[in-house]
Amino acid sequence: MKKTAFLFPGQGSQKVGMGSRLSGLYPEIARDVFLRADGILEYPISRLCFEGPEEALTQTENAQPGIFLASMAALHVLKTRGLAPQAVAGHSLGEYSALVAAGALTFETALRLVRKRGLLMAEAAKQSQGTAMAAIMGIPAEKVEEICASSRCLGCVEIANLNSPQQTVISGERKAVEQASAEARRIGGKAIPLKVSAPFHCSLMNRIRDSFASELNAAEIRAPEIPVVANVTGDYVRDASSVRNALKEQVAGAVRWYPTIERLVADEFTCFVEVGPGKVLTGLMRQIAPGVEAHVTDDRLDTVIEDLCGVARF
Repeated sequence: MKKTAFLFPGQGSQKVGMGSRLSGLYPEIARDVFLRADGILEYPISRLCFEGPEEALTQTENAQPGIFLASMAALHVLKTRGLAPQAVAGHSLGEYSALVAAGALTFETALRLVRKRGLLMAEAAKQSQGTAMAAIMGIPAEKVEEICASSRCLGCVEIANLNSPQQTVISGERKAVEQASAEARRIGGKAIPLKVSAPFHCSLMNRIRDSFASELNAAEIRAPEIPVVANVTGDYVRDASSVRNALKEQVAGAVRWYPTIERLVADEFTCFVEVGPGKVLTGLMRQIAPGVEAHVTDDRLDTVIEDLCGVARF
């Protein structure tokens, strides 16, 4: 029987309408997820996800809980159809969804943490004038690290995301990021500035790390019931302490996404399901491990269920 992993998307996958169709099809499952969140957060996050406006939904403090809820709604529907993963991973914010799927966090605990994380990151964004992020493509990560090192005379610039062997995201102070981007282009790569509000996943985010660490210290976290691969290590976290530490380090640490997928593939996972809005992770999967089976739920969850149920129940 095939080994299946669920993958959960992070910020950037949000879109107006996410979760709406699923809530209409499964009101007692998917819609209930959003209604519970409205009560917990004490504001209508469901309406924002379903109706927008896009400008408000894109704000970090709203996008993060919104994406989490869309992923949770899809996860709940999959589970009611008997489809459950044998391992999970999530990209940045998506790690919280993965930990709920693995039983390490409750839905309510994860939602409160995600909301607080988004608020702190939004506050950091207000203090982050003169910062930037850029996607570097066509250059190995090792070379990108060399470029960053040579550009640090102008300020902080670090690898933020190892998204695929062909795509590395850098983050830091604007002048240093621009210098690294120019050097990447000079040697034949591409560098695309990203429209972000803060220098995520680099040491400049240490300004919120301690505040968020206190939230994590107070949160109830359990040992995962199924394997979870953590962003900051690209390896499994097996107990509550490891989960807590990984989430603390993730705030300012790089997301090691393609090492995460490579670890799962090496452990003979052959079927991957992107659970939540968008198809970013499936696109990266085609670059990391093009031979594996990959499914996008998003607006075609029913089709995915039919495809997977026709093969096996995991």
